[in-house]
Amino acid sequence: MNKQAILPPFAAIVVAAGKGTRAGQDIPKQFAMWRGRPVIRHSTEALSAAGASPIVVAIPPGHADEAGNALAGIEGIHLVKGGATRQESVFKALQELSDNAPPSILIHDAARPDLPADIIARLLLALDKHDGAIPVLPVVDSLARDTDGFMTGAVDRDSIRRVQTPQAFRTQAIASAHAAWHGALDAGDDAQVLQAAGGSVAFVEGDERLKKLTFAEDFSMTAPLARTGLGFDVHRLVTGGELWLGGIRIEHDKGLAGHSDADVALHAIVDALLGATAQGDIGQHFLPSDSQWKDASSDRFLKHAGKLVGQAGYRIGNIDLTIICEAPKIGPYRDAMRLRIAELLGVDTSQVSVKATTTEGLGLTGRGEGIAAQAIATVEHEG
Repeated sequence: MNKQAILPPFAAIVVAAGKGTRAGQDIPKQFAMWRGRPVIRHSTEALSAAGASPIVVAIPPGHADEAGNALAGIEGIHLVKGGATRQESVFKALQELSDNAPPSILIHDAARPDLPADIIARLLLALDKHDGAIPVLPVVDSLARDTDGFMTGAVDRDSIRRVQTPQAFRTQAIASAHAAWHGALDAGDDAQVLQAAGGSVAFVEGDERLKKLTFAEDFSMTAPLARTGLGFDVHRLVTGGELWLGGIRIEHDKGLAGHSDADVALHAIVDALLGATAQGDIGQHFLPSDSQWKDASSDRFLKHAGKLVGQAGYRIGNIDLTIICEAPKIGPYRDAMRLRIAELLGVDTSQVSVKATTTEGLGLTGRGEGIAAQAIATVEHEG
């Protein structure tokens, strides 16, 4: 469904002026990477796709370059320096809007990156009858009043709601409410500002996807529970050399040619593990032009790949290796290969599968000119 075609015109403010220190990132959390893109970009793109124009983004002073890079390519963006509090940042952003701003506006916290289009639609449609609308969720846990660490009473959870953003307002109503505010600029959200000015605020159904990123674990939890990588390698067979395959030496009249010991089976597994954790390929970690890897055992490459998997926060789930050749026959060596690969990676043998096939006399492997191998690796998140 084309949301831009059915929704009324609206502007948006993205509040991204905080420091986000609790998130444990090297930069303000709104500029940190989350699911492959800066946090701030996710919801801003969603607002733009829904038709928001203009989009005013309140950012921390001194971070215009980070904001510009994070939002590059999104049309209708206006950056404004935020204030000392969230309320002050929103007030400054409202002042950035021209007199001919759209009649409706959404105000959203950048720290809630996953913004479903249905939420935007529900909020804007609610403005037909109300000055403001906010997404809410029920409270499912029991609540207790705390006094000096002791329970002093219960709270009726049926009468309270968890409040999310974006929050939708009639533009003139929320602008007037902010201008009329008296006292410290410390309101928790814009719905409180509108209510203080006498405006009506309706509830619409929220969404658990609108979770706010607050702590370091909120970023680490975004890693997929499982990832898969594919590896492939092929080397020529030459007379006179040693044949290393699957981490073991096999008696054969030919060996594999390469800079290292040319163990195509281990090389394929290395690339599969590196691919599963998006860490390049074997050539990037062990340059063929580097003399230190001349005739090196591929055991070292596989151990290194296994270590990188752990450093990325994953553990190896399973390895499925297929060796493609006419000779030698792999069956007699299958169990020894599985044992050696499992030993090198520090996993159980049951996590390693070794298979073999031929190409029925076709191609370079069919003609006995070389051996190929392909591997699939699945890694599981440690969190």
